[in-house]
Amino acid sequence: MPEQTDSIAAGRRTAPRRLVLVRHGQSLGNVADAEARKAGHGRLALDYRDADTPLSDLGTEQATALGAHLARLPEAHRPEVILSSPYARARGTAETALRGAGLDHSLVLDERLRERDLGIFDGLTGDGIRAEHPEEAERRTKVGKFYYRPPGGESWCDVALRVRSVLADIRQEYADEHVWIFSHQAVIMSFRLVLEGLDEEGIITIDNETPLPNCSMTSYDRAEDGSLELVAYAETAALDDEGAQTTHEEPAAGEADA
Repeated sequence: MPEQTDSIAAGRRTAPRRLVLVRHGQSLGNVADAEARKAGHGRLALDYRDADTPLSDLGTEQATALGAHLARLPEAHRPEVILSSPYARARGTAETALRGAGLDHSLVLDERLRERDLGIFDGLTGDGIRAEHPEEAERRTKVGKFYYRPPGGESWCDVALRVRSVLADIRQEYADEHVWIFSHQAVIMSFRLVLEGLDEEGIITIDNETPLPNCSMTSYDRAEDGSLELVAYAETAALDDEGAQTTHEEPAAGEADA
């Protein structure tokens, strides 16, 4: 992996004592995507818009397992501030986990933590993209998935811009606190990009080589110089301890190699 570089938004000066990024539990969209790929279909059989897609039964079990993990944490390690994407699967994960842990914290919803918008690729598998939008599949291959923006959607860079914005607010509003964020795969990868000063090759390598499981935790601790240092990535100990099934999926439709 290339050497990391300094980042203008690397979390120096003021920063939370701990930042924990939780990916939502398995959603009905994850299930529909897996079924469509297995059947060789180009489009997901899903009636929900992306923002409203709820957790699957297994996803609820995963969120409940996370809640049990939270309940066992020492008081000093429990979250003090909880932010979430407003999308149903992320919000549902947060609410289920908090309820299971017996925590009555207010949930701060922030639209900047929403999933990456896939534009015209929404609801399509990789096969569907190639069949319905061959010219875009070719353009994506040329541009590369880091910089490529599907028509009407967002590139990874667009998501990173949102993350830089919300990080600035977190550093200012929640300095020295334990902050937990419930969000999505592309958003969590963008936090890694920004906080660790990664480049295109570095973040794509991580994304390709280490899947981000549903309800996994990625954690950062504040260092003496105020930067946020990675402690754990894609950790599933909370699920393992409760015997909950770990799931992850192939890259999202808009991420499939063209």
